[in-house]
Amino acid sequence: MSAPEIFKNNPWEYLGHSVHYVSSEPGKDFANQGAIENSPAILLVHGFGASTHHWRHNIPVLSKTHEVHALDLLGFGRSAKPSDLNYGGALWRDQVVAYVREKIGRPTVLVGNSLGGYAALAAGSNLGDDAAGVVLLNAAGYFSDERRPAKGFMAKLRRTVGGGLLKDPLVQRLIFENLRQPSTIRRTLNQVYIDRTNVDDELVEAIRRPSLDEGAFKVFRSVFDTRGPQGEPLDKLFSQLRSPLLLLWGKRDPWMNAEGKRASFLKHAPSATTEVVLDAGHCPHDEVPDQVNAALLEWLSSR
Repeated sequence: MSAPEIFKNNPWEYLGHSVHYVSSEPGKDFANQGAIENSPAILLVHGFGASTHHWRHNIPVLSKTHEVHALDLLGFGRSAKPSDLNYGGALWRDQVVAYVREKIGRPTVLVGNSLGGYAALAAGSNLGDDAAGVVLLNAAGYFSDERRPAKGFMAKLRRTVGGGLLKDPLVQRLIFENLRQPSTIRRTLNQVYIDRTNVDDELVEAIRRPSLDEGAFKVFRSVFDTRGPQGEPLDKLFSQLRSPLLLLWGKRDPWMNAEGKRASFLKHAPSATTEVVLDAGHCPHDEVPDQVNAALLEWLSSR
């Protein structure tokens, strides 16, 4: 099997703002080129504070047999962070939809972690036949019957500091400055990775560097909205989804009650949903990439 080809991508803009993305596919000497054309593309969508770099252990493997794309959502990574955008679920949903239709141009499996899982599901529910499938890895979001939609680190922060105090711009700035320190980033990653092997300097820097960009603070502040950045409830999105669904769970995720969350997902998800449970934390694709890659490829081969 030939080595994947990483393409030097032409610039792409959404709403007039620069979006960073990467793409890769099997080399030209791949034995079964027809299989690539007949199989769906894959689009990887990162979580809050992450970027395309978080798929570093997935793209090289998945692109041996599939056309693979990953993008930085506006406000994150190397994408623009303009101050005049309303950051939230609707923006990121529409960005993913536009990328699939403008840059990929054929049915695509949308794979997302955490906040990116919400964006992938929302986009998949919107894309119709252009969504060949949706894969959620410890996805963020809330259900209509939940009183408090915000999950994860920011929910804990609200409970600790107090919701009213967190509305103070000065307090928000102080928290932001602390959270983007390398030591804090590493400590946070160590909390959400059960196996910390891949919590390395490369990952810490990939998260820290975009936080220095102008506009990064406003994106951070978006999590203080009373609804959080999630947008529509998950049960509504599930009811609109027409493509196959794979749930990949890191069952030891400390940012959400994985068992309780799984029960809610399975209650509302389409009946044909496939579920794979992994011994990992909040970011299984980077913590146990071999297991995630194998599960995803097996699921794709059965479509």
